[in-house]
Amino acid sequence: MTFAHPYILWLLVLVPLVGAWRWWRGRTAAGLQYSDVFAARAATPSWRVRLRAVPDLLKLAALVLGIVALARPQERDVVRTQSAEGIDIMLVLDTSTSMRAEDFRPNRFEAARDVAGEFIKGRASDRVGLVVFAAKAYTQAPLTLDYNFLQQMLEEVRVGVIQDGTAIGTALAMAVNRLKTTEAESKVVILLTDGQNNRGEIDPITASEVAQAMGVRVYAIGVGTKGTAPFVIDQPFVGQQRQMLPVEIDEDMLRTVARTTGGRYFRATSKRALRDIYEEIGQLEKSEIDERIYTDVEERYPNFLIPAIALLLAGSLLQSTVLRRFP
Repeated sequence: MTFAHPYILWLLVLVPLVGAWRWWRGRTAAGLQYSDVFAARAATPSWRVRLRAVPDLLKLAALVLGIVALARPQERDVVRTQSAEGIDIMLVLDTSTSMRAEDFRPNRFEAARDVAGEFIKGRASDRVGLVVFAAKAYTQAPLTLDYNFLQQMLEEVRVGVIQDGTAIGTALAMAVNRLKTTEAESKVVILLTDGQNNRGEIDPITASEVAQAMGVRVYAIGVGTKGTAPFVIDQPFVGQQRQMLPVEIDEDMLRTVARTTGGRYFRATSKRALRDIYEEIGQLEKSEIDERIYTDVEERYPNFLIPAIALLLAGSLLQSTVLRRFP
């Protein structure tokens, strides 16, 4: 319960003062004068005398209830409704063998998959899909609001399942094709790779021009440290060996792709940096939420005012009849 005018409740401080004044006035008010009141003092008080304070107590209670009623007690039923026009997002994930580089912990691919999963958890009303690629590109999950299903599909992605290579243009074109028929006002591709386009039938620049024509914005992320990175390579007769190999990311191409579509290019040199990039993209591509608040107010002052009037009338009636004081 709330009060429309809570400051009026400060008047309750005056109630004890009014009660004290009424008591003092009743004690000092003049009555009949007798030469000797010894016999009267020895007499047993009647029930009327014992109940003489009841009318004043009823009036004080009426005053308390009246003050509470003036403060307008209310019960509020607040209903919040939220609606959001979601964004359609296609995640494009490189699964070429170079993603096994261990300059991230435990490696580039595992770090990229973990952070992509965190990004998915942070969406509320956006449809998200997943394209994976190496020498070829495949749709791992279409656009969906079923984030549990999408997380499951993401967990099933493995490096080495697709023939090795880096078909960036083909993967981007496939993601754009998934977005071209959607009715969302905002369409986004988040492209993550650690290499150069060396496979596929479609050039990344051409794919970006198609994306621009379709109203699709591309955020490109280059994954890998500067210079060289440790790779574990299977050698015949020797087994697995760790080697330092150069990190070759075509950053100029990725910048061009992002700039052509109105997006941005990011370079991630650690898992923490990659997480920050996804958070920044999440802020850039945030759904606008329309929140409406409906408040139903029900006045409760009659619950206090009616008893106050009843107590006041009862006190006045008793004081004028059975508990009347003489003189």
